[in-house]
Amino acid sequence: MPDDGSRYELVEGKLRKMAPAGDAHGYLALRIASRLERHVDANGLGRTYAAETGFKLSSDPDTVRAPDAAFVGRERVEKAGRVRGYWPGAPDLVVEVVSPNDTHSEVIGKALAWLAAGSRMVLVVDPDKFTVTVYRSRDEIRVLTADAGDTIDGADVVPGWTLPVGELFA
Repeated sequence: MPDDGSRYELVEGKLRKMAPAGDAHGYLALRIASRLERHVDANGLGRTYAAETGFKLSSDPDTVRAPDAAFVGRERVEKAGRVRGYWPGAPDLVVEVVSPNDTHSEVIGKALAWLAAGSRMVLVVDPDKFTVTVYRSRDEIRVLTADAGDTIDGADVVPGWTLPVGELFA
């Protein structure tokens, strides 16, 4: 990746420059990541990763993506040992915060690409709609809202982790 101070993702061998995160984006990414990390660390479940961490999803052509937050389970962390460079493969849980310039089709495409690469759950946080869309598969998609009193549930991916959507957007 170029070392010019900009953020990039490598998608099918092509560099995609990413704009810096705005206020709501950065706030929500940290808010969900910090609550996730607290639970993961307290229960020895694995590792939580912040934005800027690259995950190498494929080779020839290479795809390296950096979610806004991620989690990899303990068994996979132990099996991989010390990783130099990008994490080899997709995280178990991905958090993506929608940016103002993201189109609806891009957001869906990115979530489905994470699942196709091996992620078990993708959370798409939309700061404008105050929603969290949970992707488990192409057919298992659920939209959570604060108004409905919904709660994010880590289920079998991050056992025991929950976060009320209203608390995320507070």
